[in-house]
Amino acid sequence: MQSNMDQLILAALQEDIPTEDLSANAIIPADTKGTAQLLCKQDGIIAGLAVFARTFALLDDKTEVIFHFQDGEAVKSGELLAEVTGDIRVILAGERTALNYLQRMSGIATHTRKIVDLLEGSGITLLDTRKTTPNNRIFEKYAVKVGGGKNHRFSLSDGVMLKDNHIAAAGGIKQAVAAARAYASFVHKIEVEVENLDMVNEAIEAKADIIMLDNMTPAEMKAAVRLIDGRALVECSGNLTAENITALRDTGVDYLSSGALTHSSTILDLSLKNLERI
Repeated sequence: MQSNMDQLILAALQEDIPTEDLSANAIIPADTKGTAQLLCKQDGIIAGLAVFARTFALLDDKTEVIFHFQDGEAVKSGELLAEVTGDIRVILAGERTALNYLQRMSGIATHTRKIVDLLEGSGITLLDTRKTTPNNRIFEKYAVKVGGGKNHRFSLSDGVMLKDNHIAAAGGIKQAVAAARAYASFVHKIEVEVENLDMVNEAIEAKADIIMLDNMTPAEMKAAVRLIDGRALVECSGNLTAENITALRDTGVDYLSSGALTHSSTILDLSLKNLERI
């Protein structure tokens, strides 16, 4: 985990600092020590503090970050979240990359917590998807967990999910499920995406382990759940928002997956301010 994270952070730093931080190096003498404050400018859920600190450590392991909050805690505008102490050139060079990670991850955690709270008491588990920013999946899926959601597949290698194109290529749900069972290990469940009640029936007959209801109305979902009658786990997905999610609470589905958790969350506004020499 640490080595995977380090590779990605280093790539992000390389993108932002191809050779040097020209601005900081022009005006700050080498080995000038300073401190700066990480301030919250918006209410939300904080996530990614270790990534924030690691960004500075990869530039200079003598950089010290003291946090006043932990991942998953609610933060409010105006609160002091942390102090960063070290070489001022390092603080300035790492500032944007560190904040980019922390703001993005905190935004995802905040959005996720909002949906989790709306689903409280419904018995529905909130899931993310693979609709993540390329090379940032490890950070974004972690942020979903911090916000109270659960992770769906991390990659294509993690499980069998037969979507519309798979089904079309195989010649139908029955053929796709049979081929998947013959190929995949017995430890893997088979999930099938369906778009109407006829496809639900086909998935039941094929003995799919999980049936995903794609872009169905709440009424259609209820009918599908009655039809499935406990013979498979039921997931629903498709254009889910905080505004329409309450209509899904009593549909009887087991899981609700939302790509919006990662692809449409706005950042949580944070800032590194009040830099002083010490």
